[in-house]
Amino acid sequence: MDRKRPKKGGNAEWRYPHDPDARITKMKDGRTHLAHKAEHAVDLETGAVVAVTVQGADQGETTTLSETLTAAAEELEAVADKGYHSNRTLVDRETLDLRTYIAEPDRGRRNWTKHAAARDAVYANRRRIHGPRGHALQRRRSEYLERPNAHLYETGGLRRTHLRGHANILTRLLVHVGGFNLGLLLRTIIGVGTPRGLQGRLAALVTLVVARWSRPERRGRDDGTFLGSHGPAFTLHDRLELVSVMGSTGTL
Repeated sequence: MDRKRPKKGGNAEWRYPHDPDARITKMKDGRTHLAHKAEHAVDLETGAVVAVTVQGADQGETTTLSETLTAAAEELEAVADKGYHSNRTLVDRETLDLRTYIAEPDRGRRNWTKHAAARDAVYANRRRIHGPRGHALQRRRSEYLERPNAHLYETGGLRRTHLRGHANILTRLLVHVGGFNLGLLLRTIIGVGTPRGLQGRLAALVTLVVARWSRPERRGRDDGTFLGSHGPAFTLHDRLELVSVMGSTGTL
């Protein structure tokens, strides 16, 4: 783009020919990229991801929330941060008889003349978020909702993708989310299945195999030590290490 031109490019006047679904977006770190927007709906009881959507990155959170909640058809309550708070969002959720616990930003004193429906929806949401259940749900949202983002995009490496089109990206994301939910299920059933849970167990298994293969032929003694076939006496320790000793009364 020509830096001296006043309007260098925008989503309304330009589309990337090789990926029309991509949108020019300012990232959180200040950079500008062609991007897509992924949203998750997470069950706050189990931490499982129950719905995933991929939408235009130039759409606001109050706009994309409706499609995500529609995908999560079994959700009975909506808990979200203040970026999703708007009059239209709350009115639509009230119309669908869906209880909302959406954090409210500080907008100062508001004029509700000719906006009675929006006033009732905002006040009802405000009453719920300031109650004990609202505070508890917001704490759980911070714990359970941010954890999948870290696993999928930071540790999982999906922050950047080379796929094109919402359909292809959504397919890849569903496979990724399926692996996350499978790990959650395994962790619930057998206690193993965290993203990095096999690292320590793999090191322990390698240590055990090496110790088994390197263990010499042993003959027992009365003092608890073992005599190798071609070397000094050895004793077994808890970490499966073979440590040489100075006879039967020597120091380690």
